[in-house]
Formats: sequence, C-alpha cells, structure tokens
Amino acid sequence: MKSRSSCVGLLALVLAGCEGANPSLSEAQSRTLPAAPPMVAAPVPAQSVASSRRTAITTAVERVAPAVVTVQTETVERVPVDFFEYFMGGRSGERRNAGIGSGFVIRADGVVVTNAHVIAGASRVSVAMRDGTRYDAEVVGLDESNDLAVVRIKAKGLPVAPLGRSSDLIVGEWTIAIGNPFGFVLGNNEPSVSVGVVSAVGRNLAGRGEGGGAYIDMIQTDAAINPGNSGGPLVNASGEVIGVNSSIYTPTGGSVGLGFAIPIDRTKRIVEDLLEHGAVRQPWVGIRLQTPQVQSARDVASVGAIVARVVPGSPAERAGIRVGDQVVGAGTRAVRNPFDWEARLLDLRVGETLPITVRRGGRELQVTLQVADAPEVTAEKVTVLRELQLITLTDAIRQERGLASTAGALVYRVSDRIREEIGLQEGDVIAQVGQARITTAAAASSAFERYGARGPIFLVFERNRQYYQTSFSLR
Repeated sequence: MKSRSSCVGLLALVLAGCEGANPSLSEAQSRTLPAAPPMVAAPVPAQSVASSRRTAITTAVERVAPAVVTVQTETVERVPVDFFEYFMGGRSGERRNAGIGSGFVIRADGVVVTNAHVIAGASRVSVAMRDGTRYDAEVVGLDESNDLAVVRIKAKGLPVAPLGRSSDLIVGEWTIAIGNPFGFVLGNNEPSVSVGVVSAVGRNLAGRGEGGGAYIDMIQTDAAINPGNSGGPLVNASGEVIGVNSSIYTPTGGSVGLGFAIPIDRTKRIVEDLLEHGAVRQPWVGIRLQTPQVQSARDVASVGAIVARVVPGSPAERAGIRVGDQVVGAGTRAVRNPFDWEARLLDLRVGETLPITVRRGGRELQVTLQVADAPEVTAEKVTVLRELQLITLTDAIRQERGLASTAGALVYRVSDRIREEIGLQEGDVIAQVGQARITTAAAASSAFERYGARGPIFLVFERNRQYYQTSFSLR
C-alpha cells in the first residue's frame, strides 16, 4: 500500500507540472514558437521500385513466352458456282479460309503442341515464331476426342516450354495464359499474357467448346482466354506448363473468366502416342454405362455409374464385371457419375492394369482388369478406293459402339474427299452396296469394284442407329 501511494503522488506531481507548464514562459511567448515541420516520407530509391516490378509472374512469362508460337491454317471450302461466272474467269468453286491459333514448342527440334480444332480440316499449316520467322508445318497426328494435336517444323535449337504437372494443382494458385488472341489483329507475333488463378480442377463441360472434343476433367481458370488463345500454354507461377488452353464458356463470344485447359499430364500421354504411332492408342475396357435420364447436366453428378453393358471377350468381362454393377472407384479415383468414369478412362494407357471397385448386392468388390486396345484397332483393315479403310463388324465392335447392325463393314478411316463427295464418316457401317448385302470388309471392297465399273453406286449405311442411302460415281 505504501508503494502504491507513492506512485499516485508522483503521478499527481507530473500532471501538475504539465498543466502549469514552464513558469518562466509567458502565454504570448508560447504562441510565437515556430510550428513543427510537416512529416515528409523519405524518398524511395528508384532502384527499389524497379526491382519490385519483377515478380514470379514476370519470371514465369520470360521462361515460357519464347516457346509460344502462332499456328496459321488454310482450309478449302466448296462453294456453289454460277455457270456463266465460271467461264468468265470468276469463282472456281473453292473458297480458301484462313485460321489462326496458338501452340508451344516442346522439343528443340521443332515439335509443337496445339489444339486439334485449330488444325482440323486444314490443307496447309504453318507456324510463326515470336520473332516473325515462319515455317511450313507437317501434321504428325491429332486426337479429336481430347482436342490435341502435334505438328512438326524443320528447325533446330528452338526455345522449349518446360512441362510441369497437373496432378497436384492447388485451387487458387496463380495461372498465366499465354497465346495469340485474335491473331494478327494485334499487329505482330508477340504473345499476349493474361493472369488469373486455378478456379477449379476436374471440371466437366456438358456443352462443347470451340472443338468437337469431350471436355472432361479440365482445369478451370479465370485468366482471360479469347479466340486465338486455343492451343497456347496455361502456366503456373514456377514457369511450367500445366495445361493446354482449349475452350471458354461465354454468352458474348469473348472471355468472361470461364476458361478451360486440358491437363498437361494427359497431354504428355497423348503427345507420346502421336509421336510414336501417329495416332492415339485408344484404351479399352469394354464397359458401357447407363445413360442417365436427367433434365440437366448438374443432375448427372449424382446418378452413379451403373454398368449397362459388358462387351463379350472384353477386359471387363474377363475381370468378372456384370451388368447392374455400380462402379464406385477406378484406381485411386472415386467414381460418382459417368463423368468421373470417362475422366478416368482418359488417363489410361494400353497394357496397364486398372483396379476397379464395384458395388453389387449391397457389398463392394475389388477386381483388376488389363487395359487393351479398342477392338477395331487390332482388326484387319481393308483399303477401298485408296481413301477408305474398312474393318469387318464384329460382335465386340458392335456392342462397344452400340450399333444396330449385326453385320457390315465399319468405316475406320476416310479421306476428306470421300467425306465430302460421298458423305461417309468414321464410325458409319456400310450395310449394302448396289444389290449386295455387306457382311465383311472384303465383301464391301469387291462390291465397290463390281458396281463402280457399271455406273453410279447405290449405298446404304448406318449412322447413330439410323439408316441412310446415297448414290455416287467413282472418279
């Protein structure tokens, strides 16, 4: 208590001293004292400002941008010709259209990755480097189902984009989209940069983007992606490519912050196949899921993955999977709906083993299957008209593709000319040529030769479980 009283007394003396001020200083004198100078911030050295402009993003752009290229294409479109205009030197019946997209170099000897829809149907493809140097490009291969393509140019010592991983992406981490939006409207080959974050991973697009691929298990970003950005790299803050910019969702035609990129892990697998085989080896397990009867794509997320068909002789049948089983897991991935199942299939490689968990009768079972080539890949091919590859329809192919025909010749490959002039597409089944019913690819080849020598050929084929007919002449 004594010490507390002393402290209180001392505090009173201090306060009294403050209130009484200096007894020798008059009030008038105190008013004439100069005011304190205003506080002025110390100047920041220009060198510090300059150094603060450099960030992880600028470093990442410097690392990847030199490998980003412009992909130019030319397509030839058939147009109606006025007879008199043609003979007066007018239109020839063809119209040439220019297209443009982006890509990036993955090997110093000229290997470039882009989107399949950027080069699809092109009669000519060229690649322009950042410095304006232009090369004619050869199409190595494309995979339209994944919207990826590889082209090659004759060059060496090119800058290469470092490839990262997409399996460990963090939602919210920085993303950088690099490409050529709107092509040469902007005046040069210097790529444009936009910045955002990983908005989501594993996104499934119910609709379609610019291409015709199935946009499943995609990276979503709000980095601005516009027409012309397609095929360019999506980059992380470390300067590594984590995806291939592929599509946008937009009601306006421009970017609204909903961009989608193909994960780089999947891209690596597909590029390896295209470089080694010129085509992607399609992994096959032989399972068809029930088609969900729902009103919207959002409802698909909760319907489950129920097996509707198991193809005879398929890896799934050999593993013991049955119709009615519910697939709940594939490898390390949970399967909650058909989207999850399709996403898992995109990551498979032919020859690998796949553990699958199915729910049957209230209990879960573990099975393992061996991933195989699709049955049409290993089937014998018959070439017709030098531009048409056919294979004999088998029960496994019929059930895998859900075809109505029990016999016929499946169109495996077709040239652009045959596609345009006859109307046949990959996946069609030729059921009749002239008066001959077709049961094998060899029978179709013989019928084309026999009836083609007489005049127009009458043709019946199946597409999407419906039958169509056409007539054409060989030339």
